[in-house]
Amino acid sequence: MSKSGEATSISIPAEAKSSGSGTRAAPVVSTTKSTRLARTGWKKGMAILDFLLRLITLAAALAAAVSMGTTDQILPFFTQHFQFEAQYDDFPAFLFLVIADAIAAGYLAFSLLFSIFTIIRHNAVGVKLLLLILDTVMVALTATAAGAAAAIVYLAHDGSSSANWVAICEQFDDFCKQTSGAAVAGFVVALLFMLMVVMSALCIRRN
Repeated sequence: MSKSGEATSISIPAEAKSSGSGTRAAPVVSTTKSTRLARTGWKKGMAILDFLLRLITLAAALAAAVSMGTTDQILPFFTQHFQFEAQYDDFPAFLFLVIADAIAAGYLAFSLLFSIFTIIRHNAVGVKLLLLILDTVMVALTATAAGAAAAIVYLAHDGSSSANWVAICEQFDDFCKQTSGAAVAGFVVALLFMLMVVMSALCIRRN
């Protein structure tokens, strides 16, 4: 029993101190490892999703280019010296859509190699930045082509009374249906590119 006014000291064995500190440090190491694993899994998942989106966008770009590039309709009635025919290359906007989506399809096929590389190497920030820049260029190209084609499709359906442009879809109905579908597919391509740009930006920010 200690005297009054004197401090009472309690000695703690060294083993108890070390064991106590070790017990407190273990959860920190475990939490750090789990965080790293979760981050690695997130990066790999986003890279795989990017690869799948590129495949889907490639299919949509090919569908838009082929659908528009094969558009041709000849009316059953004709005169001795004139035949009524509508082709996609009669309209520069439709030709622009074919060229733009063909370029986008070629780029997407090439970018699949880089996408596979990002699946293997999650921290390849340089490759992701390159894809982000090129995807942004493709957004501008495909969105412009789809918008121009949609404007011509609108005129083909409704015409313009102020400019004395007659709607041709009453006669060339198959032509208008196919060009309308190609224009919609062009917008789908542009939207998918926008989605890939957002995903690439998020991945670079998380790195």
